[in-house]
Amino acid sequence: MISLKLPTRHDRGHGGWWLLSALAAVLVLAPAAAIAVIAAEGSGDLWPHLARHVLPRALRDTLLLLGGVGALTIVIGVGCAWLVTAYDFPGRRVLAWALLLPLAMPTYIVAFAYLDLLHPIGPIQSAIRALLGFERPRDLAFPDIRSLGGCILLLGLVLFPYVYLPTRAMFSMQAAGLVEASRLLGAGPARLFFRIALPLAWPAIAAGATLALLEALNDIGASEFLGVRTLTRTIYDTWINRSSLSGAAQIALLMVAIVLALILLERWARRHRHYAASSRQARRLMPERLGRATGWLAFALAAVPVLLGFVLPAGYLLAAALQRVGRVGMPPSILMQAGNTVLVAAIATTVATLIAVGVIYAVRLARGPAMAALARCASIGYAIPGTVLAIGLLTPLAEFDNAVDQAVRRYLGLSTGLLLSGSGAALVYAYVARFLAVATGGIEAGFRRIPRSLDDAARTLGVAPLPAIWRVHLPLIKPAIGAAVLLVFVDCMKELPATLLLRPLNFETLATQLYAEAARGTYENGAIAALLIVIVGLPPVMLLARLGLRPAGDRPAASDRG
Repeated sequence: MISLKLPTRHDRGHGGWWLLSALAAVLVLAPAAAIAVIAAEGSGDLWPHLARHVLPRALRDTLLLLGGVGALTIVIGVGCAWLVTAYDFPGRRVLAWALLLPLAMPTYIVAFAYLDLLHPIGPIQSAIRALLGFERPRDLAFPDIRSLGGCILLLGLVLFPYVYLPTRAMFSMQAAGLVEASRLLGAGPARLFFRIALPLAWPAIAAGATLALLEALNDIGASEFLGVRTLTRTIYDTWINRSSLSGAAQIALLMVAIVLALILLERWARRHRHYAASSRQARRLMPERLGRATGWLAFALAAVPVLLGFVLPAGYLLAAALQRVGRVGMPPSILMQAGNTVLVAAIATTVATLIAVGVIYAVRLARGPAMAALARCASIGYAIPGTVLAIGLLTPLAEFDNAVDQAVRRYLGLSTGLLLSGSGAALVYAYVARFLAVATGGIEAGFRRIPRSLDDAARTLGVAPLPAIWRVHLPLIKPAIGAAVLLVFVDCMKELPATLLLRPLNFETLATQLYAEAARGTYENGAIAALLIVIVGLPPVMLLARLGLRPAGDRPAASDRG
């Protein structure tokens, strides 16, 4: 066989791709560096007050919230993943994808819905009292959902799919051979799960739980609605209500430390736990058929998170929205808010996708650790909470605006004002920096499926890198780009913390309008905005279900046959 040895200078002459990757990394890292600079300026007499009276409670509630949400997401996510993977019961095929539906519900929307559903005179408590023969709320009191425990429960019901998704994939493929061998050797269900399956799936569990905790740390709406004073909410109050940007930056540094601790904890939890299966032997785990009574019990257990995490709040939003429209019609401003949301999300998605394609292609061209390091730096924005990112953006954007204004004044005698800080550009910047990791992850997966022999062939034929990506790579990674675009767009539409802090004056999105309506207690008016966000959030969930969650096993459950 004759092999063609390519030139060893394949990583030279790519200065433009290096520059793109470096700029992407700087754009993402600049807010984090700016936070340290702002915090170093000091907050005067405010910091001792914050340290003495505000931070202890905020830090305690945040740590308790993270601990509770982490435990709940692991229990629900791992339990449901094992049920639908290892056992065959009625409705298993439906539940396999339905367990992803809570991902379409932002945490603040679930809290918004349950505040009305579980209100003392709301439909659930009223129905229970009527069933038991009580007339007034004080005759039969229920636990208040506006509490730390209520916040943990609701966040856990929304975020558990982050654990369910990777854990089910691990159970289905990685553990299949060992689980079936253990069954043949007579291992019981409990021993099989705790001694074989759970240790094998721990890396996936740790990774999914970390993502869930980062989402919980980023939350501001649910904690605000449910009366839990987290660090995220404290940053917002310190900046907006106390007008102290430096004080907010000092608290933001504490949040960054928690984020780093979560990432290090995830790495520690996955230490020395690397399992590999032969690609020739990889196959899906065959589920064990359960008896009729046991099967329906398994269905009920796995259906509860779907019912509480999606069906009830989505049904409430639909009923409340229809009631609002039937009584007074559509809100006159809803079309403008929807247009603002779509416009900013579409621009940010386009920019993030283009940057992601360039960064991943640069890594493919350079094939070196330096370029890979730049790509990793450009992808850390997802780990930075939206409030922290918003604070860190203020100084770089203000410096840029001042520099441009001074230059234009000097040469043209005109004032440009706030070009970025006072416009939607700051919001687009925040979205791109935060969700660039989502785009790069999906696009990188698409590039990995393209053999490098195509790159080598294009280079041998004299095709430059830019025409090659347009003519060779983009047609092959269209599905990956489409999935990335969908995920980034929906994340931008749902983002609340950064939108609250960076939106221009008199610029409302669906998320900020919902936040305002919930703060005023006008739940029916906010239901329409919430329902629109949920509807937009459903397509990526369906995409995930279609791409990666076909139920394990070759034979359908008996109850699912026509």
